[in-house]
Amino acid sequence: MSTPTGKHRILITNDDGIHSPGLELLEEIARGITDDVWVVAPDSERSGAGHSVSITNPIRMRQLGPKRYQVGGTPTDCVLMALWQFMTDGQPTVVLSGINSGANLGEDLTYSGTIAAAMEGTQLGIRSIALSQIRPPGGVADYAPSRRYAPELIRRLLELEDWPAGSFFNINFPDCPPDQVNGVRLTTQGQRPPGSFTIDPRVDARGQPYFWVKISYPEHAAPQGTDLDAVADRAIAVTPVRMDMTDHGWKARLDGLLA
Repeated sequence: MSTPTGKHRILITNDDGIHSPGLELLEEIARGITDDVWVVAPDSERSGAGHSVSITNPIRMRQLGPKRYQVGGTPTDCVLMALWQFMTDGQPTVVLSGINSGANLGEDLTYSGTIAAAMEGTQLGIRSIALSQIRPPGGVADYAPSRRYAPELIRRLLELEDWPAGSFFNINFPDCPPDQVNGVRLTTQGQRPPGSFTIDPRVDARGQPYFWVKISYPEHAAPQGTDLDAVADRAIAVTPVRMDMTDHGWKARLDGLLA
């Protein structure tokens, strides 16, 4: 059953860090839904953290104000800290993660800290939404499309009665002026060709080698109906994601072969 507007308790987090403009915008949007908004976010950027937890290092935290904390850990750590340390008088009804600076499309879902926070919320039985604002390669995100369309879209999703346990939403806003956005599309997760991540070797001032992971997405024609196709056509991509990673079709074909 959905929670009435105004009765929500919203937890906001991200992987860009506590001082990111996308987090600030998402907090503003959340306060248009309810006055019970909590912000628990990493103390610095944790892009690419995936669904990782800090199990070999202690987690430090600092309270920045009422219902506002920075955490020295991953986005997943932030959700756990919020539930088990900060919001002990009542768990959130919603986890909003973002608004990320950059895309979270296709196979990005397995790397993204933004997605991971929504995954952790989902595992804990909380309705969760991950939001990302696409930006040009090497450029700065223009959050105007998110600002225009995210508030109503979040409200509509939270009003859904049919929200299966173990599922969350991944939303990507296209990089274009708001009046050029071509609507909202319900999409499937796309897949880019192999080779998005490579290694860039370098040498420091002392002659010692070091390396950066280089991101360079190969050009390709994305299949229709995917998140990649939607944003290429300047549409907002809304992808329902299920935590169950089982390949049920393959399993059905394997039944009997491995008995």
